[in-house]
Amino acid sequence: MPHTIVTTTSTTTTTSSSDGGFCNIGYARSFQGLLKIGQVVTLLIAFLCVYCKGFTSSEYRYFEVVTAWFLIVFLIFFLMYLFRLQSKITCINWTLTEFLHYAVGGILVFIASIVVAVKSYGFSALIAGSVFGFIATFLIAISIWTSYKVTCGSQPTGAAV
Repeated sequence: MPHTIVTTTSTTTTTSSSDGGFCNIGYARSFQGLLKIGQVVTLLIAFLCVYCKGFTSSEYRYFEVVTAWFLIVFLIFFLMYLFRLQSKITCINWTLTEFLHYAVGGILVFIASIVVAVKSYGFSALIAGSVFGFIATFLIAISIWTSYKVTCGSQPTGAAV
């Protein structure tokens, strides 16, 4: 969040802004930033576990496509907030866009993880990939919940006073 300091003297007014410049390093240390980093890392590990095993079956390819796609999308969201691009592209409701991506991503990663878990046949790399897929699904669910709270806010439940 930018902070503006206004100093007024009898003849001049000086305004300085401490918005942190081009990069928002504080976002990477925030809960949302750390959550996105966790999602990207777990999706990368899940993708590599299944991809490196080398199976060409359609179930494994589905898992690879879903995890790679949402890995890239979540990385783009992270970089967008890190470099404050959402404030430059104002024609898009970024909160709603992110919420919808998380909702779709959570469902698809969960389905892909179930498919790989069922088809793992005792291969440790596939079991690890499905476990990391479930961990990514849990992290995505947390993002959906926090995004929902931001989008809808706290609604009053009683009569107005």
